This record gives sequence, C-alpha cells and structure tokens, in this order.
Amino acid sequence: MNMLAIAERPKQRRSKAEDRIDARLPAETKRVIEHAASLIGVTVSDFVINQAYNAAQTVIKDRERWVLDRAQSNAFVETLLNPPEPSEGLKQAAARFKAQEGLDPR
Repeated sequence: MNMLAIAERPKQRRSKAEDRIDARLPAETKRVIEHAASLIGVTVSDFVINQAYNAAQTVIKDRERWVLDRAQSNAFVETLLNPPEPSEGLKQAAARFKAQEGLDPR
C-alpha cells in the first residue's frame, strides 16, 4: 500500500469518532498489520480503516456496476428495443402479482 491509497479516502475530522468496529484476531495477524502500518508511517487504526474502506469501495464498484463488452451491450440493447413475447409462466406470475397487490388484472 502506498500513501496515495490512504489519500483516496475522504478526509474525516479527527475530533471525535462516532462509530466503532471491534475485531479479534490472531497475534501473528496483528503483528503483520502493525508491521505494515509502521512501514508506511501510519497508525494501526488508520491502516485498518483505510484498507477496509478501499476494499469496501472495490466491492461496491464491482457489484453495483455492470461492464459489458460490445457484443453483450448490443445484445442487451437489442433485447430492450425488441423484447421477446412473455412466456406463459411470466404471464401467470404477473397475474399473481397483480392479484396480490390489488391491481387491475388487465
């Protein structure tokens, strides 16, 4: 990890932390984390918070965004523009939903 990765996290005021995360970990894991933090000159808390924050951002980006290649994009757009006829199962599911929600069954 370089110092640039730490700078990616939005700056937080140092006056008072409002939330807390506690974790139990093996002594060797703690030693490794402490060593890594010392190598880049940050506290263990800052190191753990920054690593968790960056990992969370990666997960969110990977799970909340679709990336399609050209063929996938073309197939997606084609399906949106020319959708297939609904199957009998889909029609039945729509009818059940409308009945449950009290919607017009048309």
